[in-house]
Amino acid sequence: MTTISHILLELAREPGHPQGDRSHGYHLYLPLKEDGTIDVTAYEKNRPACRVRRFRPNETETHGRVRHGPGGRWFFDYDLDRDSDDEAGFRLGTERFVPGEYVSVREDDGKLHTFQVILVRPE
Repeated sequence: MTTISHILLELAREPGHPQGDRSHGYHLYLPLKEDGTIDVTAYEKNRPACRVRRFRPNETETHGRVRHGPGGRWFFDYDLDRDSDDEAGFRLGTERFVPGEYVSVREDDGKLHTFQVILVRPE
């Protein structure tokens, strides 16, 4: 049986947010290998369990799926009938989801934002 990990990402320091922002981030649910990278084989067998919840100040939490596309691209898909709402992870396939590490996401504003991994625990 594959273990799905709950990963909490929070916005890291950036212009406009010198301390980061704990109220802006993502909850990801993905299978991880021991080194903290995404287990693609386990993902392929457990796609429905691989999901995302985005939270931001003054917005309703948004739910979607974590998807794996051509060329190893990883993205968050909030509406399966539209591509315009997708948010792309930057090199998520090689990133390590380990507390203290950083990952980047190109959000729906078209900008690349950096998030810190706050928590990783089995779901």
